[in-house]
Amino acid sequence: MSTETQRWAVVTGASAGIGAATARTLADAGFHVVLGARRTDRLSALAEEVGGTALPLDVTDQESVTAFAERVPRCDVLVNNAGGAKGLAKVVEADEADWRWMWETNVLGTLRLTRALLPKLVESGDGHVVTVTSVAADEVYDNGSGYTSAKHAQSALHRTLRGEHLGEPVRFTEVVPGLVETEFSEVRFGGDTERAAAVYQGLTPLTGEDVADVIGFAVTRPAHVNLDRIVVKPRDQHSATRAHRR
Repeated sequence: MSTETQRWAVVTGASAGIGAATARTLADAGFHVVLGARRTDRLSALAEEVGGTALPLDVTDQESVTAFAERVPRCDVLVNNAGGAKGLAKVVEADEADWRWMWETNVLGTLRLTRALLPKLVESGDGHVVTVTSVAADEVYDNGSGYTSAKHAQSALHRTLRGEHLGEPVRFTEVVPGLVETEFSEVRFGGDTERAAAVYQGLTPLTGEDVADVIGFAVTRPAHVNLDRIVVKPRDQHSATRAHRR
């Protein structure tokens, strides 16, 4: 695939949910998509579907990130989508291993990928970094401090980049989703599908495709247009802790 004639987009956490939907959306928009995730079996099938490139990636491992970035010849768009939550524990009962995983994945993972690919994004002449955070980047709620603190930090990291690279040919967009029905809750609850399903019971949540549409819109605006921050929630959701359930 020629790097001279086609724009390239990198999507992390691309094996399912928002990441997989974003890969399809960007491929439909004409990008050659590089899909990164740990579950390479899923990646390969999706890459074949969208005509993209599947590469193994563990955002919590610097060596994995370095090897991944070295195999990406060009980067016009980076979608920092890899992330997640583990557990719902009070601060006094916090599991440090869960906290460490959330910070490594959401915060340091975003740092590692962005730092590795920024030179190529700037070199492209019209780069764009999209970071998928959460309404948990704006709010706090009982038993969720591990995740909300990580998402607050991820958001701060991303917004700092906007100022540090002002005047350079690269844009920065933070996409802030509310309730999205993906594997997110299954991961948070350790594979408890019944408990995960209850999170979305009685309301109509967003889908991965809904968030992917927003990302696709943001990265296809003219080069002088920067959508700094986009909050997208289901109509049924008011905040992280308040929703209308039927």
